[in-house]
Amino acid sequence: MTTAVRVSGELVKEAKIYSKIDKRSITGQIEHWARIGKCAEENPDLTYSLIKEILLGIAELEQAEMSEYKFG
Repeated sequence: MTTAVRVSGELVKEAKIYSKIDKRSITGQIEHWARIGKCAEENPDLTYSLIKEILLGIAELEQAEMSEYKFG
């Protein structure tokens, strides 16, 4: 479901800059920040880097890009 929301011009301006770095749309960049922020609020002990790795792992699982982890 898609819903239109209003965000500040400053947020859009910053998202436009960051979206070019990560090759995302402006909307995709704001959604990315929202996912990171949601995870951070739900898991205050996790670092930004760990949250990014977890989200990357989830995306890989969703695309069946997984391999078995070998211990030792």
